[in-house]
Amino acid sequence: MKNKIFLLITVFSFLVSTAFGAQKVKSGIEVLRESGFKILQGKRVGLITNPTGVDSQLKSTVDILNEAPGVKLVALYGPEHGVRGDEYAGDKVEASIDKQTGIPVYSLYGKTRKASADMLKNVDVLVYDIQDIGCRSYTFISTMGLAMEAAAENNIEFVILDRPNPVGGLKVEGNLAEDKFISFVSQFKIPYIYGLTCGELARLLNGEKMLDKQCKLTVVPMKGWKRKMNFEQTGLPWVLTSPHIPQASSACYYAASGILGEFSFMSIGVGYTLPFQLFAKDSIDAGLLSKRMNDLHLPGVLFRPIYLKPFYAVGQGKNYSGVQYYLTDYKKVRLTEIQFYVMQEMAALYPDEKCFGPETEKRFNMFDKVCGSDQIRLLMSKNMKVDEMLSYWRKDEAAFQRLSKKYYLYK
Repeated sequence: MKNKIFLLITVFSFLVSTAFGAQKVKSGIEVLRESGFKILQGKRVGLITNPTGVDSQLKSTVDILNEAPGVKLVALYGPEHGVRGDEYAGDKVEASIDKQTGIPVYSLYGKTRKASADMLKNVDVLVYDIQDIGCRSYTFISTMGLAMEAAAENNIEFVILDRPNPVGGLKVEGNLAEDKFISFVSQFKIPYIYGLTCGELARLLNGEKMLDKQCKLTVVPMKGWKRKMNFEQTGLPWVLTSPHIPQASSACYYAASGILGEFSFMSIGVGYTLPFQLFAKDSIDAGLLSKRMNDLHLPGVLFRPIYLKPFYAVGQGKNYSGVQYYLTDYKKVRLTEIQFYVMQEMAALYPDEKCFGPETEKRFNMFDKVCGSDQIRLLMSKNMKVDEMLSYWRKDEAAFQRLSKKYYLYK
């Protein structure tokens, strides 16, 4: 009887862990806590974080460090969206006081994107704990790099509490950002998809002298993370990194459509229930576009017709049609190239509505910055064929993968 009860309990525990996702990975904040916060003992700590900085029970890193014995949390620093996530995308974030802790909060997404000496005057060590999405244009890594420079300039230690890359650690896509196009959406000379965790990227930025000054860097690595993992396999909770990245999988969709999204040429699902998961416009033959996209036989992706009326943003209140795409083989799919092929097929079907035209010209500069070069636009716009620019887009990938391997913390 006891054996049967034990068996039932074991089976029930397995089913529960399967349903809710057993935790296989410990994030950097959990590893730090297990160590008794050893590297922060007796130090005045400044924390760069946002709502994604949580443990597996969704407790904020702010509160964990504020309560940690021997640790003095003296300042908070917020990137885009703010420390508590109460700022809207693109809004300038002002300095304030955190209501829960009474600790000063300094903005790194307002007039000042790099912490000043005055903002750091009472800090011995800067700690960074933010979930990233693995794309160069997402501004959190820009904040991280500038904070590393600020730490170096002010002789402050820099600690990264590492987290998974939701795009994984094996994909690298896109050319390196070029000098002329370095900006807050392409802060470093890395590919668009760079295949590193924040901790690994920080090691590379420091080691390859991609920063104006190198900092004294410590990475608290995760336990249990593998490069081939998707986020669901980690068992960690996903906290939306920004309003239109509600799921871990949204990071992959962002890589596949976000560059085209720099134009208002088409809806990419932002403003509808499928952010970054579709391409749509008014007066499009959805069935024909779907067929043309599927006839390309792009590896690892399929398309279907979709009809929608966006609630806000591009196409608000209008009847739109287009394609929704599905990632069917993640190992094979070239995420970033999906949007370029959509541009190609749209130009073929609707020659008067090319994505590089008078109506989008004012956004060319931002498109080029996100791409890290103007060559993607210039090469493709010759005859709107992806093949014209594909070798340029891919030219740096293999070399970067070889370089980045020496900064790996995980297999």
